[in-house]
Amino acid sequence: MISNTASNAFRLASRRVAFPQQGSATAQRAVRFSSNVLKTTVVETNNNNHKSKVLLATSVGLVAAIAAIQQQQQTNKTQTLSTNKTDNLFGKSAATAVKETEDKFCTYWPRNIMILFGPPGAGKGTHGPKIEDLLGIPALSTGDMLRAAVSAGTEVGKQAKAVMNAGGLVSDEIVVGIIRDRIKESDCRFGFILDGFPRTLAQTQALDKMLAEEGACVTKVIELEVPDSVLEERITGRWIHKASGRSYHTKFAPPKSMKVGPDKKTPIADTMKDDKTGEPLMQRSDDTASALKKRLAGYHNETVPILKHYQPNGVVKAVNANQGMDGVWTQILSALERSA
Repeated sequence: MISNTASNAFRLASRRVAFPQQGSATAQRAVRFSSNVLKTTVVETNNNNHKSKVLLATSVGLVAAIAAIQQQQQTNKTQTLSTNKTDNLFGKSAATAVKETEDKFCTYWPRNIMILFGPPGAGKGTHGPKIEDLLGIPALSTGDMLRAAVSAGTEVGKQAKAVMNAGGLVSDEIVVGIIRDRIKESDCRFGFILDGFPRTLAQTQALDKMLAEEGACVTKVIELEVPDSVLEERITGRWIHKASGRSYHTKFAPPKSMKVGPDKKTPIADTMKDDKTGEPLMQRSDDTASALKKRLAGYHNETVPILKHYQPNGVVKAVNANQGMDGVWTQILSALERSA
């Protein structure tokens, strides 16, 4: 006969096997099985072999229970690691990432169709890409769109190519047609920023008509304001990475590679390299004091009527761009908000 002490010990062992609060049904059944083996097979006998079989059957039950529980614990651990990997994707939890996305669209919705205005040197090249990154919408350059349409051989592109080959100027109608095609692409689903268009009141009216036909309208016009007297220093010191549009300035934002000549002011052209790619920077041919005067006259004559056109809609926001970059960016963020 197996002693009561041995029987109780096995039953106690089966009860004390720890399994998770939400352990698998298999593990719990295995524990119950090991206990039932004790209840049904502990019999009075003097047969030592029978005692061994009883103990073996009971041990098998307990081993099965422990194995099942360990498997469940390993599964739970794997799931936890998987969750942690997901939670730590991009350095934040999935829930946090979703919340940030929702907050962004709650703040900046509806679809942003934006025009960014500013005289040469106002900071469009500096802050425009930051707006793109913030909202996840592209800046559409009319020059880039025109070249892409010609290269792709679209219907509007063919019209533009014919005009350019004849030495003429591409009409507003063709430019608007190119914009119409471009904004149907997936990256413009949540909006876009117009760069370099419209420049005249006639172009503005043509743009409004096209957007209305698409069920849309301009939702924000941001004007970067800088006094003309400040712009000359900004313009003449500006260098550009042509491929990306990144802008540098010899005084305010010099590239890391810049070295100056004997006068301690004039940059050595060969040392002006893009911080990210190491490629040479360039200066625009019209980034001179004399060219600036003509460009400013054209800007004021063309831009003021456009701003007046949109002001009744309540979408025009002025930003003081004659301050530090952080201050300008703070005002831009305020201007972008839905309630602004």
